[in-house]
Amino acid sequence: MSDEGQSSPRAGFRRRLALIAIAAGTVIGIGSGLVAHLVTGERAQGGLALPSLHGQASWAPEERPAPPFALRDQNGAVVSLGSLRSRPVLLTFFDSRCEEQCPIMGRQLATMLRQVAPAERPTLLIVSVNPAGDTRASIRRAMGEWRLAGPWRWHWVRGTRSQLAAVWRDFGITVEPTTNDITHGLALYLIDRKGFERTGYLFPFLPNFVTLDLQTLARERA
Repeated sequence: MSDEGQSSPRAGFRRRLALIAIAAGTVIGIGSGLVAHLVTGERAQGGLALPSLHGQASWAPEERPAPPFALRDQNGAVVSLGSLRSRPVLLTFFDSRCEEQCPIMGRQLATMLRQVAPAERPTLLIVSVNPAGDTRASIRRAMGEWRLAGPWRWHWVRGTRSQLAAVWRDFGITVEPTTNDITHGLALYLIDRKGFERTGYLFPFLPNFVTLDLQTLARERA
């Protein structure tokens, strides 16, 4: 597995995120992260300022509301971003039947979450990129094999292709079914407890940076 128009700042970032996600499949290093920071218009007065968070793009508190959605999770419960505001949310996009990059990223997230203090752990929210293939059984199997079904809150939300496509579009995730696989963007968003996007990472990411950012968000007041 590997790695969409309005002229608003959000739409511009989403398009660039999709392009960078594709490029990141062949060009890996600090160059792609630097380009992401530059093209997303990081604010710098009198030069480039170091961001307080460490993703390829980051935003100030209450600057960028996360696009809302409500979908059913692996247990049939309706989950929305608005219902998860008791703590930060770690949002990503997976295919439970993937045998290439999703398992790698999933295991990285599992290792990282185990290193985060329980009080600082976010809610893990996974959006399906395989509406036909992500079943309760396949999700349970993937979460077990990737060690992601840990001592933290998690939801793997599913829906029809049209329902999911709206979420993919809003978060800049390109999903292209192929003959034997599903090619899609791999991105990770951290959303604070007020429902605002704060930083976004492209795979591969540095787990230590994500851990530091989760600690920062956990310390912020609701």
